[in-house]
Amino acid sequence: MKENLATYTRIDEGIRESFSARKRLFIGLLSGTSCLLIVFFIIFWLVPYIGLQQFHPAFTWSLGIFVLLCIALVVWSSLALVLNILLKKPVLFSRKLRGIAIKLFLPLMIVVGRMFGINKERVRSSFIQVNNEMVAAEGRRYSPAEMLLLMPHCLQNSLCRHRLTYNIKNCKRCGECSISGLLGISEEKRVPLAIATGGTIARRIVVKNRPRLIIAVACERDLASGIQDTYPLPVYGILNERPHGPCLDTCVALAKVRQTIDRFLQ
Repeated sequence: MKENLATYTRIDEGIRESFSARKRLFIGLLSGTSCLLIVFFIIFWLVPYIGLQQFHPAFTWSLGIFVLLCIALVVWSSLALVLNILLKKPVLFSRKLRGIAIKLFLPLMIVVGRMFGINKERVRSSFIQVNNEMVAAEGRRYSPAEMLLLMPHCLQNSLCRHRLTYNIKNCKRCGECSISGLLGISEEKRVPLAIATGGTIARRIVVKNRPRLIIAVACERDLASGIQDTYPLPVYGILNERPHGPCLDTCVALAKVRQTIDRFLQ
């Protein structure tokens, strides 16, 4: 019993350290991206400075004011996002900044990460972790019908002959994959469950169900793109486990799915 408890403690500590590392990576890349944006705006102002004076002196100052406003927006949004991450609650009106992180900072952070030799999957993983904390920090609660469990088809056993994409009830619950356990959680919590084979099917499922919150399981790439595609709809992402490599017989920690549902249920 003591050995099991010690093992669980080490696993829990490892998970917390992994989450902290992801947040540190996100904050570091966010700071670097913000600095590059500020340098860009300053150069954008300085390069045409002499030429604009030939038209009218006010053009130079108008452009300067515009650049200063852009720099102020970058500093404010970056500071608000960092404080939101550290304090785990919205500050400086950061409730609306999730869109800036999703639409602007993530693509730039991938570029900055590549400059420093940081793998795209690490950047996406840190972004997903931070996005989850921002979604949770909003403190909203939902009824079961307002939530949607969206799963990738690679969770299904690759040798299974039953097609689940259009009707998940075709599952025979043999226990050979995670789908059986997910169906049990869906029925227990009364939260709709769907399986998508790709981005197009996933968008169709979202349009059909019209949830107010999506709990999605996928790899880093699919989760990051899904969060971007569905904004402003909040998506809480859970990374799948890939013991056989990507897109083949993946699995998910059912306890994590259950815990996430309980976190947002009314």
